Amino acid sequence: MTRNRRAFLKSTGAAVSAAAVGACAPSPPSPDDRGTKAASLDAVILGALGEVVLPAELAESQREQAVRDFQHWADDYEAVPELNHGYGTAEIRYGPPDPLPAWISQLQALDLEAGKRHGSSFAALAPAARDALVRRHITDDGNGMPSPLRAQHVAVALLSHWLSSPEATNRCYGVAVSPLTCRGIESVGRVPEDVT
Repeated sequence: MTRNRRAFLKSTGAAVSAAAVGACAPSPPSPDDRGTKAASLDAVILGALGEVVLPAELAESQREQAVRDFQHWADDYEAVPELNHGYGTAEIRYGPPDPLPAWISQLQALDLEAGKRHGSSFAALAPAARDALVRRHITDDGNGMPSPLRAQHVAVALLSHWLSSPEATNRCYGVAVSPLTCRGIESVGRVPEDVT
């Protein structure tokens, strides 16, 4: 009888423990927890914005690539990421929240105002009209260009993102400096190629 009672208690204890663990186990991550976002920037409006915000010297294909790069970067941004911290410090710092919802509403506002002012979508406006409309929406102030995450408007964030790219640095110097890219030790003695 004792042996049966022990077997019963062991099997019952295991079953109760498994049920308790199952009840306390975290639920599977939602799509938002895995990094995929429910909404994205409107590619047509963003492309039209890129035409008036990015430098006119860029070829159409370069401008389109810059807009796509910004779109991918914004879609992949992790909200409130843990930042690198200095050696010997216990303080953990976190980055800014996801700017995507605000940028989506700013693009929608540009399109809505274009419709009310001109009876047309933002993308269908002439470049001069788009430029004037964007300038009314930009509220960034201060000296210098903010980082894309600190920009108050998606137009400034788009330009700032491009300005921090290797392509922008290469254009600035007129040679292929390509910062933040791996060039290999064999290229140390070479003179950078012209990009003009």
